[in-house]
This record gives sequence, C-alpha cells and structure tokens, in this order.
Amino acid sequence: MSAKSGFVPLLRTLSVCSLLFAVAAEAQDDPFAEYREMMGDDNPAIFVIEEGAELWTKPQGPKQASLEQCDLGLGAGVVKGAYAQLPRYFDDTRQVMDLEGRLIHCMVSLQGRDRSDILRKPYSGTGDMGTELEALASYVADQSMGMPIATPQDHPAEKATYAMGKELFFYRAGPYDFSCATCHRQDEKRIRLQNLPNLTAHANAGEAYSSWPAYRISQGLVRTMGWRMQNCAKQQRLPQLLPGSEAVISLITYMSVNGSGTEMAAPGLKR
Repeated sequence: MSAKSGFVPLLRTLSVCSLLFAVAAEAQDDPFAEYREMMGDDNPAIFVIEEGAELWTKPQGPKQASLEQCDLGLGAGVVKGAYAQLPRYFDDTRQVMDLEGRLIHCMVSLQGRDRSDILRKPYSGTGDMGTELEALASYVADQSMGMPIATPQDHPAEKATYAMGKELFFYRAGPYDFSCATCHRQDEKRIRLQNLPNLTAHANAGEAYSSWPAYRISQGLVRTMGWRMQNCAKQQRLPQLLPGSEAVISLITYMSVNGSGTEMAAPGLKR
C-alpha cells in the first residue's frame, strides 16, 4: 500500500481521535499534549511532505516543467534553508514575497500555469484532500527544520513591508472593530481551546511562526501560514485574503522578524 493510499484511512482515524480529545478539553489546559507525546516525531504531515517532494520534481503545466529551477531566494533549485529566510525581496519581481506567493510565481513563470486557476482553491476545505500548494509549502518548510528564522531586513522594500505589517497588525476594521492585536498582543490569553500567543513578543512570535505550516489534528489536514492569515481575517469578518497578497506578506514579515533567531520546527502539530 502506498503512502497516499494509506493517508485517507489515517485521516479518518485521526478525525475521530480529535473529537475524543475535544471532549476532555475542559479538564486539561492542552487536550492534545498526550497526542503529541504519543506521536513523537511521527507527524502525519510526513505524508504531505512526501507528496510535496514529488510535486517539486513533477513536470506540469503547458511548459511541462518541474519546479526544480524555482528560486526561493538562495538560488535556482535551492530548497534547504530557504523557508527560514522568507519573506524576502526578489530582484526578478521587484517585490517582497513569502513562500506561497513565490511558489505561485514559479508555477506561473516556469510551468506556464494560469494564476487564477491556482488561486481558485489554494487551500483544502473540511473533508478534502490537501491541495498542491499545501503540499509544496510543507516540503519546502521541512527543509528548514532546525534552522533559525532569518527573515532579511536589508533591502528598503523589506523594511517597508515590516512597517506595513506592523501597521496592519494594529489596524482595527470590520463589523466588530477587531485588529490582529485584539487577540495577539497580550500574554496568556486563549479563546475556546486555542492559545493566543502575544505576537509582539519575541519568544511567542518565534514559537508561533516557526511551527507553521502545521498539521491540524482536529481537521486532519496540513495548514499553511497563508491559510492562517486568511482564517484570522475571516474571523474578523474582513474580505478574503489571497495567498501572496501584499497584506498577507506584510503580516507574515511582521511575525517572522519579531521571532527572528527561533529554530524552525515546521511542519508542526496544532489543535
């Protein structure tokens, strides 16, 4: 049985397990701690990482090209350590880009694929199998495991992106007048089962950023940092954020720079 064919039953089993953990939520601060301890290094995201590795070398699109010449910031085809140094400024696009935005750029420029087709469904829904973007992001992130977050702030555009991210983090909008800071600028806060890290603090920002992409136990899917940004905006009742958009890149830059130096641990395990 291949890794992929065994992935669906595994996800169903984990989905049932997640419900059992949720029942015990009120009795524990972290109802998934036992699950993490039981799994150890055997994160179910390994199946998604393997899929991403295959997709990286698979010829696709009108040009029937792979992504092996994609430059993620350290040179064409260099994946090792690239995620730990994103977002960053790219000369060829003259803009700061995050991982997902850069992957989409390479899919379009190297493989000749239509950007709108990629953006039609970049993230999987509940009960779906994972998407190509999620698998590729997991593969690239895994190649930075154990390396320190080193998002550059050398180019003026990189500094401007961080400044915009900070402004957006504190910007209140939507029908509830929420900002990112409403949930993420105080220590030891939580909502339902979810801890709310103070992303203005170095340790918390580093811990949060370094663990995405992450396998969501309750959903049986790997979620990316771009999905996390989109989901937060949804909870604020704001318009949908697209992968690789200026707002997403700015917010990710703000978080990654705040957590600079923290060792990457993605893909992580989340509630």
